[in-house]
Amino acid sequence: MAKLLVIDNYDSFTYNLVQMFMNYDLSIEVYRSDKISIDGVEAICPDYVLISPGPRGPSHSGISIPLIKFLNGRVPVLGVCLGMQCINEAFGGSTVRSPIPMHGKVSMIYHNNNGIFKGLPSPFTAARYHSLMVKLNQHELIVTSQTSDGVIMGISHQEFPIHGVQFHPESFLTEKGFLLVENFLRLGPLEDRVAYEKC
Repeated sequence: MAKLLVIDNYDSFTYNLVQMFMNYDLSIEVYRSDKISIDGVEAICPDYVLISPGPRGPSHSGISIPLIKFLNGRVPVLGVCLGMQCINEAFGGSTVRSPIPMHGKVSMIYHNNNGIFKGLPSPFTAARYHSLMVKLNQHELIVTSQTSDGVIMGISHQEFPIHGVQFHPESFLTEKGFLLVENFLRLGPLEDRVAYEKC
């Protein structure tokens, strides 16, 4: 059975995300971001890593950024909200305060129909819960989705299976969240065993 390691940044949404992944043939282990070491991750030997949202910024995300750097693309990584900001900072980007905080708000998301967005409608509606946003280092990362006013909502590494979304795929306000998760799982050992969207 494939292993999913979830790095929990002390967020109330973490177990909603975990519940989404429980629909698939996965062994799931959840660790708080300050309660596991790189050695601990190596001992688990995960097939996938999920970096959760969190109430604070990337500087308060424990092992999240060091882990992304350590894995260096060897394992598919999905970062959600704060998790995306951690991916961005791991590859030289920065995090800034958003001019308009978006907590429990819905936006239309426009995307490139590649990677984890393959097969999703463009635009689609998604729930946002954030007051920070990313500024990208475009030497290694690319923008994969954004709002109509240009706020970055998705990023990926140009070479590695590393993806981030600023919105919350687990929210009932987000369309096709399960399809996005399934696209992520297809980047790893469940590539040929992920059923079509269940919800």
